[in-house]
Amino acid sequence: MHSLLVIDPDRTENSAEARSSPTPDSLLSSCGYVIYSAATEQQAVSLAGDADAFILHLPVTEINEWRAVLVQQKIAPVLWWCTARTATLSVSACGDDIMVDGILSPAMQARELHWILHFSSRQSFERQQWLKEREQLLSRIEERKWIDMAKGILSKAKNISESEAYDLLRKQAMNERKRMVDVATSIVKVYQLLQDQH
Repeated sequence: MHSLLVIDPDRTENSAEARSSPTPDSLLSSCGYVIYSAATEQQAVSLAGDADAFILHLPVTEINEWRAVLVQQKIAPVLWWCTARTATLSVSACGDDIMVDGILSPAMQARELHWILHFSSRQSFERQQWLKEREQLLSRIEERKWIDMAKGILSKAKNISESEAYDLLRKQAMNERKRMVDVATSIVKVYQLLQDQH
């Protein structure tokens, strides 16, 4: 991880916080990271492709909105920069479904920042793997539903067992060089169409 995009819509150099604690830009660049900064969505979108991670220096309630914008551009770790300005809300705001891979603060030393960035990268990768696996499982469940419905229709229509209906579906899929779920979907849709006509 080398390049970081810092999102700070309320960037003000004269604020009390800017004088009292280091900004994410200054602290992370002093640790050897290349820093890109964005204050608007348009700037963030144009810079997202070059970043290895996104640092959100904004209130908790804005994290999910910004995260959605950023991950549409590139899948990368999203971290929250926690300061007095960004953590002013009540604890109930933390009950929301906030998705971040790590939390950084100005009080952290360089070594701590490196480790959090490293762990957040791993966390982000693992979450992407879990999401892919979840999508695959949901897809398989959906396919299984169509196949089960088609088996029921065939066993009823042809007066055969469900295992025989399954074999029939499999044979038809091989003969037509289609996936079994596609054949099953066709059977169910034709059956539903015929039922609607009666």
